[in-house]
Amino acid sequence: MEEHRKPRRKQSTRRTSPVRRKRPGIMVRMLQKLPRWAYWLGALLVVAAYVWFFYYFFVSPFGFRWRALYGDLSNPEGYEIHGIDISHYQGDIDWEVLRNQGMIDKCPVRFVMIKATEGTDRIDPKFKDNFQQALEFGFTRGAYHFYSVHSKAADQAHFFIKNVDLQRGDLPPVLDVEHKPKNQSDADFKASVLSWLNIVEQHYQVKPIIYTYYKFKMRYLSDEVFDDYPYWIAHYYVDSVEYKGPWKFWQHTDVGRLPGIKGYVDLNIYNGSYYDLRQLTIGSQETIGIEAYQEGQ
Repeated sequence: MEEHRKPRRKQSTRRTSPVRRKRPGIMVRMLQKLPRWAYWLGALLVVAAYVWFFYYFFVSPFGFRWRALYGDLSNPEGYEIHGIDISHYQGDIDWEVLRNQGMIDKCPVRFVMIKATEGTDRIDPKFKDNFQQALEFGFTRGAYHFYSVHSKAADQAHFFIKNVDLQRGDLPPVLDVEHKPKNQSDADFKASVLSWLNIVEQHYQVKPIIYTYYKFKMRYLSDEVFDDYPYWIAHYYVDSVEYKGPWKFWQHTDVGRLPGIKGYVDLNIYNGSYYDLRQLTIGSQETIGIEAYQEGQ
């Protein structure tokens, strides 16, 4: 008898549904549609941003300032006579603390340059107090005028003379000149600066000090006639002065910190000994002449 066979089940013809791929996001779809040149442009922008970042934080003036703030650039070596220049931006100074604790490279602060006037109508609001306190606490003091491009040099000179009473033992008056009027020729500008210097020199009977930054000096005040005046150079965050001519003072940083002063203060050095600094003060040459005369008697 034949074995009864069960009929085979018909295999299902149904197929499993395909795996659905996630649709790319809108940003990816946009990038996929970009032309090839756009990728090259993006790469160039990334490189440019990197170069700018490197220059700004490590090469530019801000970069040098950042390095100075965090100790990579120290005070210039080989100088022992240190000083500061101040204005109302330093606020109220604790002069006793500055006198007793103000040290730069283990050397005391010897001189203080103080902003007095600007243009023909601005007196620094802290000048009188700073000027008097500097004297009382035994600093060699000086006063400077900030040159304005909006008024005549002669009027500025008379305004400075009217408001600043320099005495024997003070440093010579200082002209801080950092800008040239756009509508004035180089020759007329130099004549204006000389006008201020001559008027002030005639009044105080001593040659004023010229303060300006290195490039401005080379561009506008490099004539031999200006070499007769003591030069105070502003040149920040460098190990040595690049100026090849003679100079007396060097403002080497604007991010100094000292006890008694809140915030930053400009630090300076004098190119010589403390004796030389005192010889630069008003009346010192007259005193030397009297002493030499007395010794000869």
